[in-house]
Amino acid sequence: MADSTDGVSVDGLLDPDSPTATYALEPDVVAPLLDRLASSRGAGEHRTVAPFTGAPLVAVPLSSEQDVAGAVARAREAQRAWAQVPVREREQVLLRLHDVVLDRQSEVLDLLQLENGKSRTSAFDEVMDVAQVARHYGARAHRYLAPRRVPGMIPGLTSTRVLRHPVGVVGVIAPWNYPLTLTLSDLLPALVAGNAAVVKPDLQTPLTMLWAAEALEDAGLPAGVLQVVYGGPEVGRALTGSVDHIVFTGSTAVGRTVAAQAGERLIGATLELGGKNPLYVAADADVASTARGVVRACFANTGQLCMSIERLILHDDIADEFLDEFVPLVRDLTMGPGLDYRHQVGSLTSQAQLDRVVAHVDDAIARGATVLAGGVHRADLGPYFYAPTVLDGVPDDAACAREETFGPVVSVRRVASDDEAVAQMNDTEFGLNASIWTSDTARGRRLAARVRAGSVNVNDGYAAAWGSVAAPSGGFKASGQGRRHGREGIEAVTEVQTVAVQRGVARGLSFDTLHERPGEQWTGLMTRALRAMRAVRVP
Repeated sequence: MADSTDGVSVDGLLDPDSPTATYALEPDVVAPLLDRLASSRGAGEHRTVAPFTGAPLVAVPLSSEQDVAGAVARAREAQRAWAQVPVREREQVLLRLHDVVLDRQSEVLDLLQLENGKSRTSAFDEVMDVAQVARHYGARAHRYLAPRRVPGMIPGLTSTRVLRHPVGVVGVIAPWNYPLTLTLSDLLPALVAGNAAVVKPDLQTPLTMLWAAEALEDAGLPAGVLQVVYGGPEVGRALTGSVDHIVFTGSTAVGRTVAAQAGERLIGATLELGGKNPLYVAADADVASTARGVVRACFANTGQLCMSIERLILHDDIADEFLDEFVPLVRDLTMGPGLDYRHQVGSLTSQAQLDRVVAHVDDAIARGATVLAGGVHRADLGPYFYAPTVLDGVPDDAACAREETFGPVVSVRRVASDDEAVAQMNDTEFGLNASIWTSDTARGRRLAARVRAGSVNVNDGYAAAWGSVAAPSGGFKASGQGRRHGREGIEAVTEVQTVAVQRGVARGLSFDTLHERPGEQWTGLMTRALRAMRAVRVP
């Protein structure tokens, strides 16, 4: 945070430590960002709220359905030229973005905290993640997109290659909880593959996305290739109804609607949806180190993380010892507002999130659960702060036993064996992320293979799998479809084309010439050829 005078900092942010200031942004600070919006200024505006204080943050012009159509048309026009840029040059844009994000991190860290309410450490996780993804695709995209030679129909005569082409315009409907990470993780592979993109940030977090658009242009992305629209569900529907592939991160209920609309149009859809993620502490786990890791797994980003742990499964042999170590660590977590690194846990993002957390905790207590830590709305810190909470004895019919809480709440369950633990981990409609802690990593791998989740971390909560950006990330069951990251993330936003070239046609060696032989000669020849290829293991 820059030095301030009379509560106003030199960078235009009102100083949160001044008793006369609120977490607001000066109009001249945000005006250049808002100018990037695809909005004719005729659809009204939406006023966002700073979660730390509940004060107004910024008024943002909304996009109309006509604005969405115009943005998609401009993106489609720009995409034609962008797709002709060699992939190595497109990679360089991502590598320059890596440097821009790191060099200008203080700007986006402030925006992330002001819009989302997260701690600065959690905000830096987004900066770090974007740098990782940009570096990965900046170094590997040309390999993922390179023509691939495959065995042809007739060995020696058929040359077959698989090509990948951009789909055209990719739509991204982004969430509020990780507005930088969960936008650029999908946007960067789409852009480097030669697509244009139109992004709809969440109503709560437009400035972070607009900052990212500015950063991409500073890194060399041509104007027009990336468009930003802003609005509610009607804007999301208009976007899904006009792009060539849609990427959505959010609730399972809305994801089903997005998938249905995409299905009607026969376009691809990549969906990361809800989770009710389990973590198992096996009997042989090192309790002290595990407890420290589990704290982060449960309460990073104030629990507003799709891969966050909400179900803690403890082996009977270590359950009491683990809780004796874990619960004091949870109680000692520091909470509070501030554009600095003083606090480990930030605020929930909205009244709706606070209401959901309070309802889940109150319901569990009413049904007999015991509060081991937290269970308190910390209104003394700000309107949406809620203490990190550990619940024991949560019955199966409690809302937080089955439904995603998406806040700083974890429930505890005890099991007598690994088999019972795996059964409990799989006893959910979701399958996004899971975690297993054990001193025997081979055992951890064996158990992980039995868990029905898109990612399973052994001796880590979620970061190890998510941060391995060469590997796909996504969910089983009601947690989504498709994958982001790695080869799969870039293949999702490309069309695959097979080009087969037949040699020897002029010499009478074509398939048609062979087919013209008398029936018994043709079928006999091909039968022998097929047996020969089988014998020498021709794929």
